[in-house]
Amino acid sequence: MPYLVSFHMGWLIGSVLLGFCMGWISVVQRGNGTSKVTARWLAVLVAALAAASFTHVVPGRFGYWLDLALIMFACYLVGCTIGAWLRDRVVARTAPPAVL
Repeated sequence: MPYLVSFHMGWLIGSVLLGFCMGWISVVQRGNGTSKVTARWLAVLVAALAAASFTHVVPGRFGYWLDLALIMFACYLVGCTIGAWLRDRVVARTAPPAVL
């Protein structure tokens, strides 16, 4: 794992920055999002992939790619969270009070 992080540091920073940008932009869009059933299936899929990564079920090159994809996905989600949180803080401060 430290090898993945040290060797792919540029890509991991890029995924954090991309996540930050998407988190900043996504606060503006107010779509329906995913359904609860789809969200549960996606959560089960991510949990199964993480379990496969931790138990080293997938050997060789594909296991390496799985580990790298999960690390990049985690970095992307951290960037999204930070970007959305900062956007909320900035917009909340600069928004004029509502007039009724």
